[in-house]
Amino acid sequence: MKKTLLCVICTVSGMMTSCNKSMDTSDAKSLSALTESDVPVSRIDPTDWYVGLKDPSLQLMVYGQGIREAEVTVQGARLDSVVRPDSPNYLLVYLNVKGAKAGTLPLTFRLGDKQTTIAYQLKEREMKGEDRQGFTNADVLYMLMPDRFAQGKDHPAHIDGLQNYVEDRTQPSLRHGGDLKGIMDHMAYFNELGVTALWFTPVLENNSPDDNGFSTYHGYATTDYYRVDPRFGTNEQYRQLIDAAHQHNLKVVMDMIFNHCGFEHPWVADMPTKDWFNSPQWLQGNNRRNEKGEIFPNEKFLQTSYKLTPVLDPYASEVDLRETVDGWFVPTMPDLNHRNPHVMRYLIQNSIWWIETVGIDGIRMDTYPYADATGMGLWMKRLDEEYPNFNVVGETWVTEPAYTATWQSELGLKTVMDFAFFDRLAKAKNEETDGWWNGFNRLYNSICYDYLYKDPTRVMAFVDNHDTDRFLGNEGDPQVLRQALALLLTLPRIPQIYYGTEILMRGTKEVTDGNVRRDFPGGFPGDERDAFTKEGRTEEEQEMFHWLSGLLHWRNGNETIIRGTTTQFCPWKGVYVVARRWHRNVVVTILNGTSAPATFEAARFAELLDEDQRQFVDVPTGRTFDLTKDFELAPREALVLEWK
Repeated sequence: MKKTLLCVICTVSGMMTSCNKSMDTSDAKSLSALTESDVPVSRIDPTDWYVGLKDPSLQLMVYGQGIREAEVTVQGARLDSVVRPDSPNYLLVYLNVKGAKAGTLPLTFRLGDKQTTIAYQLKEREMKGEDRQGFTNADVLYMLMPDRFAQGKDHPAHIDGLQNYVEDRTQPSLRHGGDLKGIMDHMAYFNELGVTALWFTPVLENNSPDDNGFSTYHGYATTDYYRVDPRFGTNEQYRQLIDAAHQHNLKVVMDMIFNHCGFEHPWVADMPTKDWFNSPQWLQGNNRRNEKGEIFPNEKFLQTSYKLTPVLDPYASEVDLRETVDGWFVPTMPDLNHRNPHVMRYLIQNSIWWIETVGIDGIRMDTYPYADATGMGLWMKRLDEEYPNFNVVGETWVTEPAYTATWQSELGLKTVMDFAFFDRLAKAKNEETDGWWNGFNRLYNSICYDYLYKDPTRVMAFVDNHDTDRFLGNEGDPQVLRQALALLLTLPRIPQIYYGTEILMRGTKEVTDGNVRRDFPGGFPGDERDAFTKEGRTEEEQEMFHWLSGLLHWRNGNETIIRGTTTQFCPWKGVYVVARRWHRNVVVTILNGTSAPATFEAARFAELLDEDQRQFVDVPTGRTFDLTKDFELAPREALVLEWK
C-alpha cells in the first residue's frame, strides 16, 4: 500500500503554498499526477482554510475520478460527516476544526487497497473578524473594469491552456488586455482624484471561449471561484494590489456573482448533484450544443424574465416567481440552486476565504434578487457574524425606493444600490424643473422616501455604471454632470463614480455594452494620449477633473457630509436645495434645474442659518455667497456652499 503526501494547495489557486513558493497553472496538475495505486484526488475547495473562525465547521469539496466512494479519515480535527453526491467524481467532507492549530491537517482517502494522504493547510488569521473595517458613507467608490482600465508592463500576448480568446482593442466586445498590474500602477492617480475605495468588476477566472465577436471580458461568468483570471494576473498579484491600495489609504471591494457561474465551470459538464443548478433539465444528455458548437438550449431551458418585482410581490404567482429566481440569466450562465445547502455552504466559504486570503474591504454582490432570498440571507448573516464591521452591497435593480429598502430593512442586506436615484437623474437631466413633477422634482420625490430605509447612509448611489449608458450619453452637457455629481457627493449616501467620469468619457449601450466600457486613454501601450496626466487631458477634461477632484478631497473626512442631518426643500421656481448640518457646520447644495437663469430666494431658506451665518464658500471654485441675500444662478448652475 503506497502513501503519497501532497500539499492540497497544489491546485489551480495560484496562492502561496506551505512550501513557500508560488504555483502557476502547470503546478496545478501535480495534485492529480498520482500513480495508479493512489486515490485520484485532483482538487479540493477551498484550497486552504483558517483557524479561529467563530464557525468552526468546514466543507471540503473533493474532486477526483470515482472519489465519491472513498473512505475518509482525518487527524487533528473532527470528521462530522461525508456526503456522497450524485456524481461519482465528487465527495463532500464536513469537518469541525474547533481547537485545531495552524499547520497541516492530514486527510486520508481510501478506495479498496488504494490510499492517498493530503496535507491540507490550516492558516493563522491576520486579524480578528471584528477588526476588518468595510466601506462606509465616508468613502467614495471608484468603479472600474480591469480589462478596460490599464495594462501593466510585460502583459502576456497570450496564455496557453485557456479556451480560445484574442485581445483586440478594436472590438468592443472582445478582451482588450487590461490587468491587475495596470491598476496597481495607478494608485497615485486614485489619490490625486480623491476617491477612497476601488470596486473592480469581477477578477476571477472566466474561461469561456470567444463566440462570434463576444467574450466574457466583463468577468461575470465565473469558471473557478478560487482563481484570479490569469489574463488579469495571479492570486498573489491580487493580494499585492490590495496591499498597495491599503498603503495608499484605498479600500478594495470585490465583485462576486453567486446567482450563476460560467458555462465552462467543471460543475456544468459534471453536475455534483442533480439539483446543483436551477432548471438543469436541458443540460442532461448530449444536446447542449448545436452542430456549430454553440450553446443551444432546448425546450427544457428556462430563461429568467428579468422581472424582479415578483420576489417581493405579496400576490406573486408561482410561475412568475419561478421564472425570476430559477430561470437562467442567459444560456451561458448556469443558475446556481441556493436551496441546496451544499451549494450555499460552498459560496459562503468562498467569501470568507477571499476576505481572509487577500484582505478585501467589502463585497459587491451581483444580481442579488435573482438568487434565493433565504440562501442569500444566510450568507449575509454568516458574514455579519464573522465580520460585523465589514460591508456588502447588493445589486437590487428596481427603481422604486420601497423595493430597494425592503432588502435592507427586512431581508438583512447591509447596503443596497440606489437605482431610484439613478433612474430619476437619468430623466431629470433632460427636463426643465417645474413646480410639480419634472426635473429635480423627481429627485425630491424619491429621496423623501428615505424613511423606508433602515439606514439611508448605507445606500450606494450612482449616476452611471458599467450596465448603464454613460451619464453624458454621446453628447451630454458637462454642466449637467456637475449638478448630478454635486448632489451625489452631498446626499446621505455612499457615492459610486464610474471610471472616466472625471474626464467626461461618453457612450451609450444602443449598439453594444462595450461602448460604455471603453479603454481609459493612456492606460495601454501605444495610446495617443495619457489622460492620467494633466498634460494628456483636453482643456474641458481638465476642468472637470479639477472640479471633481476638489470636491472629492473636500468630502474626504468631512463630518458634516458623513454624520450631518439632512434638510431638502421642494424645488422652488426651478431651484433645488439640499442642506447638511453637523453642529454649527452647514453645507448647502444649490442646483438650478432649468436652462435659464434662476434666483436663489434667501428668505425661503432662512431656516438653514444661525444669525451669524452669512458668508458661504463654493467648495469647487472658492467663490463666496451671502445666503441672507437673493442672488442669481446661471443656467444649470451647481453650487456646493460651506460655512463652518
